[in-house]
Amino acid sequence: MKTVGIIGGIGPESTIEYYRLIIDAYRERQSGPGVAPVDAQDARAASYPSIIINSVDLTRLIRWITDNEIDAFTDYLAGEIEKLARAGADFGALASNTPHLVFDELRRRSPIPLISIVESACGASQALGMKRVGLFGTSFTMKRSFYPDVFAKAGMTIVVPTEEEQAYIHEKYMKELLNNIFLPETREHLLEIVDRMKARDDIEGLILGGTELPLILRDTEHHGIPFLDTTKIHVERIVAELLS
Repeated sequence: MKTVGIIGGIGPESTIEYYRLIIDAYRERQSGPGVAPVDAQDARAASYPSIIINSVDLTRLIRWITDNEIDAFTDYLAGEIEKLARAGADFGALASNTPHLVFDELRRRSPIPLISIVESACGASQALGMKRVGLFGTSFTMKRSFYPDVFAKAGMTIVVPTEEEQAYIHEKYMKELLNNIFLPETREHLLEIVDRMKARDDIEGLILGGTELPLILRDTEHHGIPFLDTTKIHVERIVAELLS
């Protein structure tokens, strides 16, 4: 059995969601949907996945990225990935979107293969035949080019909210979502932005490019705009690799 190494803690709530979803998806693939083991032999057949989680210091990462200290940000994550490799992980994943702004460098330096959340989201968008896809996330994610670059190679365009909308999403993400605060009024305002982007930008889908976003936008779509849950999409790729 392969072992996956997860860089978690960015933030803690979504890391918990990753752990739960990986176990659920793994056991479903092993046993079939809705099938529970009925005896000891079945329980052994539907074994649990091997997971190592390295929960890193979110406060330190936020400080570095806010101050644009990208080298320190990258060096820290590269060292934490090396810890996963030394602990026995066969491959790794970052349980967050924002750190993927240095993913290419991390992949180059990593002693183990890494599965990209951005490449996974790109593949899911392609499978749905999309060409113009909206993106929610932290300002670090919405303002950087790592999503547009990957999607452009696949012939798709990433569309981000206006500067004012981005500021609202970022503030709520950092002050509420990362602290496990999910308010109905925040959800409603986020959905209003989706409606505006549909009318203004002609988006065909929306990438929830922050792993806390699916915790507040739990529906699969809104007014005909599918939500691409990057956590679940990433988990599907991780489980496929665990079972390969």
